[in-house]
Amino acid sequence: MAGSNPVSAILIVIITIFFPPVGVWMIAGCGADLFVNICLTILGYFPGHIHAFYLEYVYFDRRSQASMGNMAVKRAPGVYSDNVNSGGRTTYGTVTA
Repeated sequence: MAGSNPVSAILIVIITIFFPPVGVWMIAGCGADLFVNICLTILGYFPGHIHAFYLEYVYFDRRSQASMGNMAVKRAPGVYSDNVNSGGRTTYGTVTA
């Protein structure tokens, strides 16, 4: 969902500052990461922020690594979304698209 230009990254960060689950939804979609972030935001506003910014860091870091040709082989700890772990790159088996 998130584009590769810096403006989209800045917009996601601004949205995350105001409502962390929306930022998580934009990069991870509707799944376990979103559910965890909603629970953390309900339990405390700052834990939701920490989780959201961690997911965004992993997403954009993996995205920049993939653009340089380095695909991460290990999953990031605490990240359940394949979209975040791959940096938004779709993989088909062992071939990257």
